[in-house]
Amino acid sequence: MKLAEILQKPAFKEVQVIAGHKGLNKDIKHITMMDAPDIVDFLNPNDLLVTTAYHLKDNPGVLLSLIKSMHKRDCTALGIKSKRFLGHIPQEAIQFADEIGFPLLEIPLETSLGEIVNASLNYMLSQRTAELTTAFETHRKFTQHILKGKGIKRLIDDLSQMINKPIVLLDAHFQLHTSSHNRTSIDNFFSSLHAKGFEFLLANAPYSCFSSRNTEEVFTIFPIYTHMRKPAFLVVLGEIPMKDHSLLLTIEQATNVLSFELMRENTVKQYTRRARNDFFAHFMEGKFSFAEEIESRAKEFFLKKEQASIAIIGKLDSGDQYKSFTQHSVEVDYVYEFIETEIKKAPFASQLFLIQDHCIIIMEVTHSSYELDKTILPYLQNIQTYLANTFKTSISFGISNVYQRLLNLPNAYQEALSALHTGQLSGNTPFIQIHRPKDAFEMLRIIPTKDLQEFYDHIFHSFSNSHQQEEEQILLHTLSVYLETHCQISETAKRLYVHRNTVIYRLEKCEDLLGKSLKDPETTFHLRFAFRIKSILKMNERKKQIQI
Repeated sequence: MKLAEILQKPAFKEVQVIAGHKGLNKDIKHITMMDAPDIVDFLNPNDLLVTTAYHLKDNPGVLLSLIKSMHKRDCTALGIKSKRFLGHIPQEAIQFADEIGFPLLEIPLETSLGEIVNASLNYMLSQRTAELTTAFETHRKFTQHILKGKGIKRLIDDLSQMINKPIVLLDAHFQLHTSSHNRTSIDNFFSSLHAKGFEFLLANAPYSCFSSRNTEEVFTIFPIYTHMRKPAFLVVLGEIPMKDHSLLLTIEQATNVLSFELMRENTVKQYTRRARNDFFAHFMEGKFSFAEEIESRAKEFFLKKEQASIAIIGKLDSGDQYKSFTQHSVEVDYVYEFIETEIKKAPFASQLFLIQDHCIIIMEVTHSSYELDKTILPYLQNIQTYLANTFKTSISFGISNVYQRLLNLPNAYQEALSALHTGQLSGNTPFIQIHRPKDAFEMLRIIPTKDLQEFYDHIFHSFSNSHQQEEEQILLHTLSVYLETHCQISETAKRLYVHRNTVIYRLEKCEDLLGKSLKDPETTFHLRFAFRIKSILKMNERKKQIQI
């Protein structure tokens, strides 16, 4: 309660303000009546002290020291019944109180201090009771909103009307949840603050007030604590005065109700998310028997039967810092909840699914608008940058080729997973790897060198038995050129600079050693395969020599 308000009450009708008029708007939390010499030691901020000044009657100069001490303790005012024992208030005390804006009240001789104390307490209790009644009614009203299913949006709209200011509700990721008005610039403004870690400065205060340097708009932010490790935030577009207790109580009741509703809303999301993820995992594992069942279930999660789409798989990169399984799981859940909010900003309609520690984005595309470099890659790169700046972690993505039908999604999932694994082999993080089919040479490099060597030796074991190594090399070279020229004898002779009959003679010698005809397709396939293996074996040998 303000001092100016209480002075308007009947009990203070005869009380005069003789100094410190500038401090009449101070709050009063308690009123105290004392006459002890050590009175200052028992005073608290916003106390109003009334006294007969009996302990000062022999030394009026001590009054100035009392005023200084009370001002230092941030007391509200001093009321003195000066005519009772003191006689008059020293001029230096009045002058000092006036200079510092400390209200000095003179209480008439006929006015009882007990009446003033009791009346003051009654006034303050009445005001506090009215505030609590208003808070209770506000809380009941907001609770009824939720119980009747009107939702958070209706609550925000009603609160906005009650306080006559626009309101924005931000989730735990500082992303727009609900707003009483439509302003994209506000959403972008708070997204930029989140990227700079600004919300950490707001979470530890009952509420905070700041302004934008660009627009000079004032924002008052109230944290809303839930089960999440970070609070959500109620943002009032405008200043809420600290002294307006009634308005603060109204907003406080709204945040209390919003806290429970956000937790309930998140529980519902968890059940829905689990159903989505279970369906997707079963689909990828081939546990559905009929196409009709897949298409019917997929429709619930906005996956279309015929739609050009791509699969994007993301996974948090494992850093050098050791984390327990629980810590890793909490981090994964928190980051993927953020990505779930970012899906709304995707360049094309997208759906998010989770399998273990992988997040899968199914993004619709069209051949006319599928511009990977201009739309999808920048979108994924923005997510990577945001995670690096805000969460101090990195994520990498693997992207599949375009698929047309829903039933082809498992293949696209494997392509994206393969692309992710390929990117991980590079050792560079974070990355965005696009799937491309492996050629025969890349596939052969995956096979262990020992197995390749065994196959090569098996195909050409008859040549190794030859006692003339030079002749063996000539025969193998002729055979290799013969296969490269698609079994054309004349072209082979031309490339080797020998006569056609020489080529025929060498090929017949090769058939004798192999014990097979070179006209047999399977034989020529094995020979081509073995020659390709030979080039890989030579490459591996060179790498070993370089390492040595």
